[in-house]
Amino acid sequence: MGPLAFILVGGLLYFQVDGSRLRQEDSPPRIAEHPSDLIVSKGEPATLNCKAEGRPSPTVEWYKDGERVETDKDDPRSHRMLLPSGSLFFLRIVHGRRSKPDEGSYVCVARNYLGEAVSRNASLEVACESTITYIKCSYFSQLSS
Repeated sequence: MGPLAFILVGGLLYFQVDGSRLRQEDSPPRIAEHPSDLIVSKGEPATLNCKAEGRPSPTVEWYKDGERVETDKDDPRSHRMLLPSGSLFFLRIVHGRRSKPDEGSYVCVARNYLGEAVSRNASLEVACESTITYIKCSYFSQLSS
């Protein structure tokens, strides 16, 4: 085996042996697409996007208000699905007077054996329907109290 060279390009480590082609080494996760804030009507579908990169490909988990989100991977009856891209898809937004299981602040966390990356926070808020426009239900309830 001849000389070994390591080269860092754009945060990824490559190595070269005896003038052979550069090959990518393993790299820690990074969030390539962060989720964005959403305002969604009750009962409607929604998607919080998250795309993570790394080598090996990182696994993605979602957290809402600091608690791990249960998806169809945990319970096949769940209305939340973890998509292959890492995004969180809601078949329908669940929201009631006393229970608001989908409303909150979300982050996605990508992990592989080299570490983890955490996305920016994204809020999911449930809209109340109005003939004029959509407004946050929490704002509407404050007006009626």
